[in-house]
Amino acid sequence: MSIQSKSISKKLVAWYKKNARKLPWRETKDPYRIWVSEIVLQQTTVRQGTQYYINFIKQYPTIKALAAANIDDVLKLWQGLGYYSRARNLHFTAQFILENYEGQFPTTYKEIISLKGIGPYTAAAISSFAYGLSYPVVDGNVIRFISRLYGINKAVDLSSTKKEIEVLAKELIKTQKPEIFNQAIMEFGALLCTPKNPKCQLCPYEKICTAKKQNLVSTIPFKSKKIKKKHRYFQFVFLVDKNNHTLIQKREENDIWKGLYQFPLTEHPSIEFTKPNLSNFAITPLLSDIHPSRIFKQQLTHQTIHAQFFKIYTKELLSEVDLDTYKYIDIEDLNNYAWPKIIDLYFNDLCITLF
Repeated sequence: MSIQSKSISKKLVAWYKKNARKLPWRETKDPYRIWVSEIVLQQTTVRQGTQYYINFIKQYPTIKALAAANIDDVLKLWQGLGYYSRARNLHFTAQFILENYEGQFPTTYKEIISLKGIGPYTAAAISSFAYGLSYPVVDGNVIRFISRLYGINKAVDLSSTKKEIEVLAKELIKTQKPEIFNQAIMEFGALLCTPKNPKCQLCPYEKICTAKKQNLVSTIPFKSKKIKKKHRYFQFVFLVDKNNHTLIQKREENDIWKGLYQFPLTEHPSIEFTKPNLSNFAITPLLSDIHPSRIFKQQLTHQTIHAQFFKIYTKELLSEVDLDTYKYIDIEDLNNYAWPKIIDLYFNDLCITLF
């Protein structure tokens, strides 16, 4: 290891010990709790994720408790975090660990990375934080810090660039305790070397940072691929019969929001809905009993969802509808189900509390 790399690592750990935030998952060596925290924090800010983590661990304190849970209950607890495949994978993997490891979290990197829903970053985090194994974490914070420090002016979504950054991270971690170094480098990227308006004036590497010296801080790192986002247009019908019951269905297809619940849905090529689609229901609502909502919008990673809701009152009983497709429930029970965020937004407009 070069003297410079050793100095960089030492300075990084010293900075962390003075500036680290006090976070609940940093107070444990339990691999289960560390795993949950890492999955919660994927695609989520620490500010948003902390309470979800606390609630999740309170509800499911062990692998055995999570494995025994109903997946609908897990998704309900996850509601609002998005990326629901994370919750489904947590549940599946807890059951796998219970069946194949007698409920004990595996202890080697090779075993950990083989688990469903766990990639190189999460495996490195669990391996280092729980077991002190020397595997560097390479997340967005780490990529940003190393790219700027060493002046890596190449697209970071290329495998060759990722490999270059990983090699540098392995060099930096060598002389430090892995569990401390990994926390330090992620914290540094999160608090100082931020994507926008990094605090260069407070950075202990300001004089040696290549991006700073070359005036490239605002352009490093960058990606070569532009994500093309498509637009989808959803029409939901919220039917209410004389018993104050409604119809909902679980999304089972391999699409967004799998495992969550929704009202009967029709997807359209545009948002210009003329009237609600009631072709699957033998009901004849009066015009005055149809209440269209405003247009709601939810931005996902690769697509934008536009949705309008039609609340429709009918004198017929909805229990006569095909219940292989729909569940017939009391409106008072709506808060027992996990919903996509866009439906949650609609409920907020109706002042229906889901939490």
